[in-house]
Amino acid sequence: MAPKGGTFFFLLIVAYAAFAKPPYMMPGKPDFKHMAKKLTNKMWNCTNLPHMIRLMRNSSEASACYMRAFVAPMSWMTLTTQDENNMDSDDYDTLLWAAKPALQDMTSSSMKLPTKVEGQNMKKMMKMLQEVHDTMSEDQRTQVVKWAKNQISQNYFNCTMTPPSDSRSILMERCKPSLKWLNSEAMVMMGPYLSRLAPDDIDSSPKEKLCDFFRSALFKSTMSRATKMNPCLGKKFLQRVQECFSDKREFAEHVDKLGTLACYYYDAPDLTPDLSKKLLSQLDNCDDPRVTKMKKRLVKTVMSNSSATQALCELGSSFTLLSAKQLSAIPGSDLKEVLKNLGPNVQWTQSQLHTLVKKQLGDKRVSLQEVSGAELMALQSVAEGLPCCVLKHIKAREILDDTEALKNISRRMRKGQLKAMLQGLREEVDPSELVQKLSVPLLHSISLNSLKKANITSLEQVEYKMWSRPQAAYLAKKMQALNQCHYRRLRSVLQGVTCKMIDKVADSDTQELAQAITENPQWLSKVQAGCAARKLFTTLEKARADYFTTITREELDKIPTFLLLHLPPAKVKDLPGSVCPVFLDKMEVANLSSLPLRAPSRPALLQMALHCLANGADFSKLTTEDVSRLGQLLCELSASQLRLMAPDVINSSLQAMASCQHIPQGHRAGLIQLVNQTFGDPSDWSAETMEALGPFLLLDDNATSALPNKPWMKDILYFLKSRLSHVSDALKKKFFDLTTGIASNAARRKRAINLNSKGDGNGSSTTGTDSSSGSAGAPTVELIEELGMNNVYWTAAQLDMMSKHTFLATVEILGAISGYNADQLAILSKKATEAFGPVSQMTESVVMQMGCITQCFSDADLERLPFTLEAMEEIAHCGWNESQMEPVWKGVAKYNNLTAQHLGAAEMVALNQFICGLNSSEIEQLNKEAFKEAVGSMDGIQCSFEVAQHLKSLAVSAFGDPGTWTEAQVSDLGNIIAGFDAIELASLDPSVFSFLSDTCIPLIPPDNLAVLSVAQLEALGPDNAAMVTTEQRTALSDEQEAALERAVTGSREQTPKTGHSGAPSLSVEGISSFMKPLLFLLMGFLLL
Repeated sequence: MAPKGGTFFFLLIVAYAAFAKPPYMMPGKPDFKHMAKKLTNKMWNCTNLPHMIRLMRNSSEASACYMRAFVAPMSWMTLTTQDENNMDSDDYDTLLWAAKPALQDMTSSSMKLPTKVEGQNMKKMMKMLQEVHDTMSEDQRTQVVKWAKNQISQNYFNCTMTPPSDSRSILMERCKPSLKWLNSEAMVMMGPYLSRLAPDDIDSSPKEKLCDFFRSALFKSTMSRATKMNPCLGKKFLQRVQECFSDKREFAEHVDKLGTLACYYYDAPDLTPDLSKKLLSQLDNCDDPRVTKMKKRLVKTVMSNSSATQALCELGSSFTLLSAKQLSAIPGSDLKEVLKNLGPNVQWTQSQLHTLVKKQLGDKRVSLQEVSGAELMALQSVAEGLPCCVLKHIKAREILDDTEALKNISRRMRKGQLKAMLQGLREEVDPSELVQKLSVPLLHSISLNSLKKANITSLEQVEYKMWSRPQAAYLAKKMQALNQCHYRRLRSVLQGVTCKMIDKVADSDTQELAQAITENPQWLSKVQAGCAARKLFTTLEKARADYFTTITREELDKIPTFLLLHLPPAKVKDLPGSVCPVFLDKMEVANLSSLPLRAPSRPALLQMALHCLANGADFSKLTTEDVSRLGQLLCELSASQLRLMAPDVINSSLQAMASCQHIPQGHRAGLIQLVNQTFGDPSDWSAETMEALGPFLLLDDNATSALPNKPWMKDILYFLKSRLSHVSDALKKKFFDLTTGIASNAARRKRAINLNSKGDGNGSSTTGTDSSSGSAGAPTVELIEELGMNNVYWTAAQLDMMSKHTFLATVEILGAISGYNADQLAILSKKATEAFGPVSQMTESVVMQMGCITQCFSDADLERLPFTLEAMEEIAHCGWNESQMEPVWKGVAKYNNLTAQHLGAAEMVALNQFICGLNSSEIEQLNKEAFKEAVGSMDGIQCSFEVAQHLKSLAVSAFGDPGTWTEAQVSDLGNIIAGFDAIELASLDPSVFSFLSDTCIPLIPPDNLAVLSVAQLEALGPDNAAMVTTEQRTALSDEQEAALERAVTGSREQTPKTGHSGAPSLSVEGISSFMKPLLFLLMGFLLL
C-alpha cells in the first residue's frame, strides 16, 4: 500500500507537468494532439503510470475515488495514444480500470477511441465499454458500434470499413459489402451495443454462426443487456433467428432467450403454460398495443393449467391484465401475497381498484370501515382505490414511521385522496413532525397555512426535501428572513427564489449563487435563470468593464454553461476568437431548456459556434464531426444554413436533427423541403428511412396524413411516438386509419400534394367525425383495445354498429376518452342505456366505468347519477360544459350527503372542476379555514369568470388584500387569480407575475389584462407570456405589446442584436481545462 499522500504527490506532479507550458499561451497554432501525446509519453516513461494506479487501486483510503477520477482522463489518453505493444496485459487492464470514470462523463467529440486495438485487448476494451453503455448518449453508442465494427474487420478479416477518403484506410484494403463479420465472437463483444446495429449488419452474420450463437447460453445473456431495438433492426434480427428453425413451434421453445426481440414477436403461436410464462417475462418493457393483446392471450394460457396461487405469482406485472371479473374470483389470501410481490409501481383501472379494495377489505361498503395501518400497508398500490372518507381515519402512528411504505402507497393517489390522508395524519401529529417525515406526494399536499405552523427555524429542516413551487416560494423568503439563504444548500427551495432576492445577492456571493445553479439547474425557471445570469454578468463587468470582449479561456470556463446561454446577443458577438475551444465545449453539452424558445440568444449562440467551427473558412468545409459539436444548437439550424454545407454533412445533420425535441416553427417548412430534396419523396421511403427521418414529417399535419399505409408504417410510428414530446391530432388519426385498415381517398389525395410548397407546417386538427373514417367497419373489442385513446375517431355511425357485448367489454376504455362530439355522445348514451338500463338503475360501479360517457346525459339525469366523490377527479378532464357543472355538483352532493357549508379541505379538492357548480350563495358558505387548506391542491380548476370571481372573493376574505399577496400565495391560488377584476390585477406586485400559473393566463378577460403595466407584463416571463391569447393581445397598446414580446423572448433589449463573430477557431484537444480545478482540489487535500 502506498504511503499516505504518496499517490496525491504523484498526481500533483502530473498536474504540474500538464500546466508547465499551457498550450493556449504558445504562439502560433500549436498541435495539441502532438503535445498531449508527448506529455503522455513522458509520464509513461518517467513515472510508470500503471504502477501508480495499482497503488491507488489497492488503497483503502476513501480519497482513492478522487484520485481515480483525476487519473481517469490521463489513463484514457494513454490507451488511445500509446502503442499497446509497449504495455503488458496487466498494465493494459490497470489503465482500463482507471479510465472507466472518464468515459462516463465524456462528450461525443471528446471520446476518441483507440486507432488500433488487437486480440485480447479488443475484448477487454469492449467489456469495459459495455460497462459504461448505460451512461452513454445515443451518439456515443453509435460511435462505439462504428469503431467496433472496424476493429473487428481489421483484426479478424484484414480489411477496413473506413471510407476511402479517410487517411487511415490507405494502408489496408477496403472490406467487401458481402463480408460476414458478425460472428458469435463479434456479437459477444458487442453486447448491449447490438441494439445500435443497422438492419443490414444482421445480414453480415453467417446463418450457421448466428444459429449456433442463438442456441447457446451466450445469446440469452447478451440479449438481456441489450436495450430496446428500433423496429427495422428488431424485426430483421428476429426474422434471422427464426430462420434457424423449421417451424414456429420449434422456435417457440426458445422464447426465454429473446430479450428485446420479444417486442416484435407478434405472430407467436399458441404456447404451453410454461412457455407462455417464459415469454411474458420477456415482454415487460414492450409498450406496443399489439404486445398487450398478446400478453392477454398468454395470461389466459398461464392461468388455465396451474394452481391459482402459483399461476398468479408467475404472472408478474402481467397480473394487471386480469379483468375485474377475474380478480373478483381470486381468494383474498392469494391476492394479498401477489400484491405484496408486485410492489408500488403497477397501474390499475378504476374497476380493478374497486374490485381489489372490496376483496381485501370485505364486501361491506368500504366507507363504513376504518382501515388499520397494517391493512393499508398490505394494499400496496391498490391503496389508490380507497375513498377519501376511509383515508381520513388513518391512524398516523401506525404508518408514519414507515416512510418508504407511506411513499409507495401514496404514489398514485389523486389530490383529494392525499388531502384526506393528510387530514387523518394531522389528527395525531403536529405539522412539524409531518414536515419532517413526509415525502412527495404527501409533502406537496401540506398547505402554506400548515407550513407556517411547522416551526421551521433552520435550513437543515428543509434542504433535503422536494418542495412544490408555492412551498418553495414561502421557504425561500423564510430562509432569507432567518439569514440562512445558503444557495448551494437550498436545492428544491431554489425554485422559490425571486429575482429581487437574486438582485440583492452581494457581489462577493455571486459565484456561490452561480455554483448553486450549476448544481441544481432543474429547479430554476426561465425567469430565474435569466435573472441569475444578468446578476453574474453585471458583477463580472463591475470588475472589468470590457469583461466579455477581453475574456480569457479560463474566465469563460468558470461561467456555468447554464448561465452563459443567457448572454445577450451583442456580448456573444463580441466574444474573442481565442475562447472558441472552451465555447464549443460548453455548447456541446449545453441544455437549452432554460432558454426561451424565441430567445435572441439562440441564433446568436449558434452563429458564434458555427464561426468557431469554420475557423474563418467556408461552411462547406465543416465535417460531420464538427457539426456534432453544436450539441442542442444543432436543432436551431435552418435549411438555408444547412445548404451551405457539404452534401454528406447535410445528410448526417438532418438525420441527427430528427431527434430534436424542438425545431423553431419558422424553420420547419424549409427543413421538410430539404429533407424531401435530399432523401426523395416520403411515399417512396423505405422503413429504415422513415425510422430515421420520420420526425420531420410528423411536424406537419398534412405530411403526417399523407403517409402511405405500408405494412411496416404502424410499427415505425409507434416507435417514433415514444420519442415525441407532443403527439399531434394528425398522428393520432393516422394510427386510427392504420389500425382500422382505412386507406381513405382523402389520404391518397394528400399524398399527391407537393410537400415542397407547404407553408408553416401547421395543418388543421382531425376530429372524430372526419368523413375519411367512413369506410371502417363496426368497432370490435380487439380494435378498441388496440386503439385506446384514439377511439375518439370513430364516427357516430360506426359507434352505432357496435354490439352490446363489445360495449360492455370496452366501456372503461371508451369512458376514459375526452373530446367526443355531440353525435358520438348521443350514440354512446344510447349504448349505455341498452347495456345498463335507465339512469335510475345505474350503480356506482357502472358510473365509474362509464367515465366521460356520463357527460352525454341530460341535466336531470346527471343529478340522479350515483357519482362518488372520488369519481370527480377521474372525469374532470372530460370537457364538460359550464351548464353541466351545477347538475353534477347536485348529483354528487345528493349521493354523498354533502352540503357546501360542511365541505372539508379533502372534499373541496376531490370535487376538482365541479366546485365550479356551486352557486354564489354556496361559495360564500364554504369554510374559510378548510378553503385555506384546500386551495393549493385546487390549482387545475377552470371555472367561468363569474364563478372565478366568487371564488376570488372567498380567497380575498381568507388571505386579505391581493396587493399584499406574496409569490407563494399567488402560486398557490392557481387559476382563481383569473377571477380578479382589473383593479385587483393591477394591484399585484410585478415580482409575483412569474409565479402565476400558466393555465391562469388565457382565462383572464382581455380588458382586465390590458390594465397591466409594462413592468407587470415584462415580469410574466417567457412561459406565462407565451400563454397570452390572440384576443388578449388585441386589447394591448403598442407599448404593452412590446413589453409582452420582451417577456416571451426573455430579452431586456428593445431590439436584440445579432451578428457574426468572425472569430477564428483553434482546434484544441487538451486536458488543461479539466485538470486545473482538480489541481486546487488536490492541494486542498494535501494541506489537510
